[in-house]
Amino acid sequence: MRLNPAHNPRRLYNLANTPCDCYLLGTQAMTKWIKTLLLACCAFYAGVAAGQDGQISARQPNLVLIVADDCTYLDLGVYGGQAKTPHLDRLASQGMKITRCFQAAPMCSPTRHNLYTGIGPVKSGAWPNHTLVYDGTQSIAHYLQDAGYRVALSGKTHIGPKDAFPFEFIPGFDKADPNKDNPYPGIENLIREAKRDNQPFCLIACSREPHSPYDKGDASAYPPAELTLPPNWVDTPETRRAYANYLAEVTHFDAQCGALIDLIGRKGVADDTLVMVLSEQGSGFPFAKWTCYEMGLASGMIVRWPGTIESGSTRDALVEYVDVTPTFLAAAGLPTPETMDGKSFLPVLLGDAEEHKQYTFGIHTTRTIHNGSEVFGIRSVGTKTHRYIRNLHLEATFQNNVTADRVKGAPSGGPGSPKPKLATSTPKPWSTSTSTARPRNSTTSRTIRTASTT
Repeated sequence: MRLNPAHNPRRLYNLANTPCDCYLLGTQAMTKWIKTLLLACCAFYAGVAAGQDGQISARQPNLVLIVADDCTYLDLGVYGGQAKTPHLDRLASQGMKITRCFQAAPMCSPTRHNLYTGIGPVKSGAWPNHTLVYDGTQSIAHYLQDAGYRVALSGKTHIGPKDAFPFEFIPGFDKADPNKDNPYPGIENLIREAKRDNQPFCLIACSREPHSPYDKGDASAYPPAELTLPPNWVDTPETRRAYANYLAEVTHFDAQCGALIDLIGRKGVADDTLVMVLSEQGSGFPFAKWTCYEMGLASGMIVRWPGTIESGSTRDALVEYVDVTPTFLAAAGLPTPETMDGKSFLPVLLGDAEEHKQYTFGIHTTRTIHNGSEVFGIRSVGTKTHRYIRNLHLEATFQNNVTADRVKGAPSGGPGSPKPKLATSTPKPWSTSTSTARPRNSTTSRTIRTASTT
């Protein structure tokens, strides 16, 4: 769909890299009416047709997305980490665990804009932290509402402007104690009313854990002296205490997931609900959040859809956050809008495909982050095994919250480097510089750098 360029010039600019073969001329009301009609037709035929995005369910499923906040995925017990995650362990046994999921930018706000719009950070306008997408940008809320869904968000937002994200906002998920009885009455009302009205719902539940300060959960379950620190951290008592508190918050997030998933079961809608859990970008410890290393961009992803996704399955297909909204739309029987950069990986979830894409892309800027350099741009391209990282401002000093020593354990000078790096993703996910001495002479590096310019 193309918008009238006089009505929305910035939206047209976002689409300048694709052929503009037609426009919908006329009033804004006419544009909305036509869009609603088209999406309604797509939803009507969803039960009898299979599209390019995979097999479509005959009945539109409920969609639930649960998002952590600054959680390094390898710290999750379900991914072999030290944080106890019994509820996520159970969810993975009932669905599929994705081991090669990445996001486009290792910061809270760009991550969420990218996730909800299916559009890359620069194209949408939301690439620095604490920023907004361009006027006229549409999100999952628009597309699902037009298809008859009730679309709500509970918890952390960090998105804008409001017109781009017309969610029904429900308080509670990020603040309530998940260990108490009935911790999410607002969400319970949403499910009850949607079930009564025979209306599918989409709920995005956003935690604030394990984002600092690390003050939730039971830290006594993680004695600092018994913890194993990542190999590229500086081992100090302060680091161990902070890490113990952080792991306790990871377990608190697991309890939030468990309470919501149990609620879905109690309300009798589990069999009709696709549940996806994401760990977001890496933690606020060194070499994770605010960097394009593996621990900055990689994410955990667990998806359950009873009777549709194979229980206890694992896939290593490359997927990205930009693909989540297209995948949710495909599950609902809707096409991926041309404006989106993402692509549905529903065929992977259904077991119809082993692979999804060849490369993942990440960007970062230190502008607008705490203690960030005024200008320090980073771009990266990754495969399943390697990630090429290029820093755009060789003359600048890399700074972020870690280099300010607010979190102990960072080596002097911070995790930045002025030279291109070819870092391994697996089997050394904590690596920051393995094959970096002469990256231009590496066949792998040349292949990835070529992908970054096409």
